[in-house]
Amino acid sequence: MIRNILGSLVALAGAASAVLSPFRDWYDGRAGRDYRVRDLFEGITATESGVLVSILLPFLFAALLVIAGVVLRSRIAVALAGLVVLGFTILWMVRQGQAAGSLTVGGDGAGVQVGVVNAAAGGVLMLLGAVLMTGRGRGRGRRGRERAAVEPYAAPPADQVDTWPPTQEPGMSTNTSPWPEPEVDPYTGPDPYDPRTRSYPQAPPPGRPGDPRDPVHPPRRPPEG
Repeated sequence: MIRNILGSLVALAGAASAVLSPFRDWYDGRAGRDYRVRDLFEGITATESGVLVSILLPFLFAALLVIAGVVLRSRIAVALAGLVVLGFTILWMVRQGQAAGSLTVGGDGAGVQVGVVNAAAGGVLMLLGAVLMTGRGRGRGRRGRERAAVEPYAAPPADQVDTWPPTQEPGMSTNTSPWPEPEVDPYTGPDPYDPRTRSYPQAPPPGRPGDPRDPVHPPRRPPEG
């Protein structure tokens, strides 16, 4: 998170430097906005250029790429913007050297001036911002993170016997059989045919031997009238 913020700030600073550079002097007191984009491919001339068709145009495109890359956390977009700025700056230097015979750097307003430095520094800052950014995480999406929060343990394979859910404790599993444990028969009360518990005579079911009379409370004859 911190690297993304730091990289974004560096890339945005580079974009601002690149966009402002055409408004400063580039060579012999001539501002960058006076160089046409077509002059970079056909050769530099003394013809003045409009702002929207000058070298400012590719720099504005690069600045938009940086903004999109920062919003989307795309390192590729930010790096591509830096390459665009550096590419057009180097192309200008090649064409200007061909037109002037050689490039010179002077402190008296002659030769390469601060506008070129701003453009080159802006491209370098964009590339540095792309390096600092971490981009989008490679982990699972939101749905995967929510599922991991609900089910922190993965289900064991079919060929491995384990308890569920896992206890993450060393040692053998408590369930050593792949089959379910047998259920205990529910209690249905005392056996009516057990002489220790029955209190009244009851005939045994078919196929079960036994005396239907109650040995504890034998039946009595009714009194004679």
